[in-house]
Amino acid sequence: MKAAERGGKRTVSNAMKAGNAELAVVIMAAGKGTRLKSQLPKVLHEVGGKPLLEHVIRAALQIVPAENVYAIIGHEAERVRSAVQHTGVNFVVQAEQRGTGHALMAARAALAGYDDVIVLSGDAPMITPATIEKLRDFHRKEKAAMTLLSAELENPTGYGRVLRNRARSGEVREIVEEKAATAAQKRLREINSGFYVFSVKDLYGHIERLSTANAHGEYYLTDMAGVLRKAGRRVVAWKTETPNEILGGNTRAELADIDQQMRLSKCRQLMADGVTVFYPATCVIDADVEIAPDSVIEAYVQLLGKTKVGTGCRIRSYSVIRDSEIGDGVSILPGCAIEESKVLSGANIGPYSHLRPGSEIGEEAHVGNFVETKKVRLGKGSKANHLTYLGDSEIGSKVNIGAGTITCNYDGVAKHKTVIEDGAFIGSDSTLVAPVRVGKGAYVGAASCITEDVPQDALAIGRARQVVKEGWIAAKREKK
Repeated sequence: MKAAERGGKRTVSNAMKAGNAELAVVIMAAGKGTRLKSQLPKVLHEVGGKPLLEHVIRAALQIVPAENVYAIIGHEAERVRSAVQHTGVNFVVQAEQRGTGHALMAARAALAGYDDVIVLSGDAPMITPATIEKLRDFHRKEKAAMTLLSAELENPTGYGRVLRNRARSGEVREIVEEKAATAAQKRLREINSGFYVFSVKDLYGHIERLSTANAHGEYYLTDMAGVLRKAGRRVVAWKTETPNEILGGNTRAELADIDQQMRLSKCRQLMADGVTVFYPATCVIDADVEIAPDSVIEAYVQLLGKTKVGTGCRIRSYSVIRDSEIGDGVSILPGCAIEESKVLSGANIGPYSHLRPGSEIGEEAHVGNFVETKKVRLGKGSKANHLTYLGDSEIGSKVNIGAGTITCNYDGVAKHKTVIEDGAFIGSDSTLVAPVRVGKGAYVGAASCITEDVPQDALAIGRARQVVKEGWIAAKREKK
């Protein structure tokens, strides 16, 4: 490789131009993940509302700037790049996936000029910046060629075991994969996590000594421990006290477990910050959600994406809110769906309201039972409480929208706007055919079809006159 690819464009990697020329971070993201039985690349499966890889990138960006982070991609490379290129990190393509050691071989040119490189797993999303920093600091303190992050697990099955040097307990003799481990080695509970720090000089001075003489015919990065030891270089391990951080998602069941842990952790953080969360195990709250103190989140609520909730709100059960802003003191009743919308302070939403993208509900406004809005501005104190569709509309303050009202915004070719000015009253079962304007303080009679503008303070009635024919049914019945 002669270049790293950044933000979808190729740029020559020059560590001396980076914000921290001493340290780079490489994230392994080239694998397929066959045990997931999925057409989606492994690192793009989501936990906590984000792809696995994005969680790891976010942790890395707390350590070094984006220009020092390199995601090694291979399987479905363009799909992976597209999903996370907004983070600004670099990409190194491992065109042929021949193991973790081969991935670092592909990154040789990109890492030229750095002193040390941290290697992270793109499928282990719970790793924290604090743990990465401790691993880096231990590596530098020990002046090691290779430092691995280890953990002690109750059930180490499936992981490579760390074999320490008996004479120097801090040093590592080698890493033995489970398939090659003896019965005695399998009883060891200290495992290799797949997270490392390397001296770049030592790594690339000896990486060509890796062999493919194994069951899969691949270059294993774990073998670098033995290679460096034979070369007289120092290999050490730092054992984390929070082993759950290193867990990866290799099966869908493991992904579900990780997702649950991340979401429970998010709820605990919110509760520590002054938010009440009823039955946190039933709530789905994404990592980027922000909730101010003294708000209450009831059971079975989903808060997704970059949703922000103000103080003193109550969000009741079975509501789903995505990428929306909820002001202070807002009441959201059961069963509401809110997407890419704003609800200002003191408003009441629901039950069973649907705010589609582009809706802005004003202060102290009410949107009630089975009301749907889309690209609507509903003014302060206005009400639409029942069985109504409001699309592409600008509605002033203190407006009353009667039950069953429809703004007909689409003529089959284009969308058109409805404007309802302050203090207007729209009678039940009215149809407003856009483009149309109802003036300030005007009234629209119930069951009207309005196709022309209504002036200020006028009454508009657009329906057929009622006709009553007394005795008509009796006469018909007698005729039969």
